[in-house]
Amino acid sequence: MAVYKRSYRAYSGPLTPAWSRFFVLTRYALRGMFRSKFLTTIFVLSFFSPLVCAILIYLNHNATILNMMHARHNEAINVNGDFFLGFLGVQGGIAFFLTAFIGPNTIAPDLANGALPLYFCRPFSRAEYVLGKLCSLFYLLSFITWVPALVLFGIEANLSGPGWMWENRSIASAILLSSWIYILMISLLAMAMSAWVKWRIAAGALILGVMFFLSGFGAAINAVMQSNIGFYIAPGPLITRVCAQLFGVDARIDIPVAGAWVALLVMCGICLALLAKKVRAFEVVR
Repeated sequence: MAVYKRSYRAYSGPLTPAWSRFFVLTRYALRGMFRSKFLTTIFVLSFFSPLVCAILIYLNHNATILNMMHARHNEAINVNGDFFLGFLGVQGGIAFFLTAFIGPNTIAPDLANGALPLYFCRPFSRAEYVLGKLCSLFYLLSFITWVPALVLFGIEANLSGPGWMWENRSIASAILLSSWIYILMISLLAMAMSAWVKWRIAAGALILGVMFFLSGFGAAINAVMQSNIGFYIAPGPLITRVCAQLFGVDARIDIPVAGAWVALLVMCGICLALLAKKVRAFEVVR
């Protein structure tokens, strides 16, 4: 547009609220994730387990099927804390491998192409940038973990009646809290690896390596020292101990629940510190 025409006018339409502007990053990140046919296929297949569990819950309340099996209600399958903990264990494994596949694409491309200055010259802070990327993983993993678990909880509550729902209300809160801390931990780990390792394949392998290496190293420490101190550096046993306590199930991991919570929060804090070191508008190269 020629300057002498002086026909330029500033935008006068509605503005996005400042508190929700980081959702722009989330929206475009989710759009990029589902361009992969492999990711879309795995995401669709992740609903096979909830479908099977929903059918089992229905059959558990079907009088005809129970008579054929000569079983009573809740004898074929007992829908309790063990049931939901096992279900989240299966879905959590799928969520972890999906995170290892898509996590390296969250921050690494922006760092490799020098795009962070373009983000931060706009009304985005570093915290909002990290939060926007984190929400994309949170949304995706939520539809694999706690969302189908709550759907199954609702199906059982509808078939068993309000009394069952009131007696097992703690299971619903355990589903939410255990899923949220698990999603937060693996998402921050994936983002930290993505920020420090710009090669996507290496970052994905490192995410898998960190989880399995720390678990194996922790088991070795326990065997050598004849103690349980190795569990404090193993994310898997820590998550298992915390989730088992929330569901009221025996985890067979003899460490205090408070210590497991502290260890998980420390791991999340380390990942945030790694992100704060890398996510900035400039990088000093020596």
